[in-house]
This record gives sequence, C-alpha cells and structure tokens, in this order.
Amino acid sequence: MSVWEGEPPADDVAARATFQALYGQYVKREYPTPPTSKIAEFVAILVKRWPDDTDEAFDESPWAAGPLIREASGPFMYFAMTYGRADEAASFAAATAARLGLVCFNPQEGRLWR
Repeated sequence: MSVWEGEPPADDVAARATFQALYGQYVKREYPTPPTSKIAEFVAILVKRWPDDTDEAFDESPWAAGPLIREASGPFMYFAMTYGRADEAASFAAATAARLGLVCFNPQEGRLWR
C-alpha cells in the first residue's frame, strides 16, 4: 500500500504514474528524506492501533517491516502488510489516509482506494 500528499489523481492510470514517480524520487535513493508531518501523523495513527515498538508488539501487528516509520520518506510512504492481516489493516489505513486528506493507492492491484 502507498499513501502520499497531493491532489488525488484523476484515475488509476494517473495514480500508478504518480506512484512510480514518487517511488523513484523518495524510496529508490541512498539517503531517505524525513517524513513530512502529515505522513508522520498517518504512521502515528497506524502504530497506535497496531504498535510496532517491541518485538512482541511487532509480531502481533499487520506490518511486514518495522518500525513502520522507516517506510516513510518525505510526502510518500510505501509499506507492506502481512498476508493474514492485510484486509483489516488496509481498510483502516485507507480510511485513515482519507481522513487526513492523503491519497491511498494499492500498487499490487493498480487502483486507488476510495
């Protein structure tokens, strides 16, 4: 799943193009960019719901990597979820992104979350 700050793309094709550009700019780089305050707020809400601050908490969370904040860079975040918890976590993450005015895109399915 990915989230980013900005105007919502017109459709799934535009969303994929935006995702690819942001991924190249913020993820595929030697030194990550600190997350923006809006992305950091998004992460804080997710880890409040499913903490990742201890090994035990992380084992119970739906996050595939942790700490989750490491998956954020600038106004962009791309993160994976464990298979068994992905539906629940993705729904919560998408609703949280919408509430914060972030774009939410599922690159595996190539579609915007609405």
